[in-house]
Amino acid sequence: MSGSESTMSGNQSLCTRFTFAAFSSLAELQPVLFLVFLILYLFTVGGNLIIICLVGLTPSLHTPMYFFLVNLSFLEVCYITSVVPLMLVHLLAETKTISVRGCAAQMYVFTILGLTECCLLAAMAYDRFVAICHPLHYTLRMGPRVCLKLAAASWTTGVMVESAQTTWIFTLPFCGTRKIQHFFCDIMPVVKLACVDTSQNEIVLFAVSVLFIMSPCFLILCSYMRILVTILRIPSAAGRRKAFSTCSSHLLVVSLFFGTALFTYLQPKTAHTPETDKATALMYTVVTPALNPVIYTLRNKDVKEAFQRVTQRNSLRQMA
Repeated sequence: MSGSESTMSGNQSLCTRFTFAAFSSLAELQPVLFLVFLILYLFTVGGNLIIICLVGLTPSLHTPMYFFLVNLSFLEVCYITSVVPLMLVHLLAETKTISVRGCAAQMYVFTILGLTECCLLAAMAYDRFVAICHPLHYTLRMGPRVCLKLAAASWTTGVMVESAQTTWIFTLPFCGTRKIQHFFCDIMPVVKLACVDTSQNEIVLFAVSVLFIMSPCFLILCSYMRILVTILRIPSAAGRRKAFSTCSSHLLVVSLFFGTALFTYLQPKTAHTPETDKATALMYTVVTPALNPVIYTLRNKDVKEAFQRVTQRNSLRQMA
């Protein structure tokens, strides 16, 4: 069926399918975009799976920091998979449609993973805070049970908050153009299709975004302020460099993720345009997940050494 399929309810035509605008204005470049995004997707999935396997195969990496990194890598694989495969199909297909239920499912997965990542990054910042500011109590404060509780709290927060928010969004009646000015079912482009006044909904959505994006961001900022003060008190330059190197990768990932998230979800409605929304969304759905494996491998001595040991071990086995 086409994107204009609908059912009648009273005097309104309520849609059962949406059509994506996607990258229709770049029709000639869509094969090139398909190739670029496919390479980035495979690189992201492969890089994060390598990190998960490296941590699992290397006993020296069985620490709280790498426990959270495995959670983050698994989340990134699911996060990019919730958006990019369908986007790749639509880059080659003439009809770019999705059912309302399919759109809801994509939004559920995407938003749950997005908020969970916010919380996981805050948990990782707390881990670095304890490691640098309270090294003698690190083992006690960051034991296995504490790590499991922090990870479980991150996932539970993501599931509960975003399930409620997405369910609320899809109680709205959708009609009119039925065309999503985006390449996936993001919150604001879908809300704009509702055929009722959504001003109150948008205020609540904005409040939820402020609370559940800014709260982890605030905790991260507090943690790094304390970390910075502690690092500056270290007398030797070598000691300061070593302490900073343990959290530089996480700080870079936080900057990329929260920078694009804050720009997208906390800007006024009048500032949203389809072009800027798509460009920003590409940053946090494709580019940032692709950079994370690079950041955590190239800037992490422990991961690089573990990778070398695993490859050398495999080479010796093949020679034998």
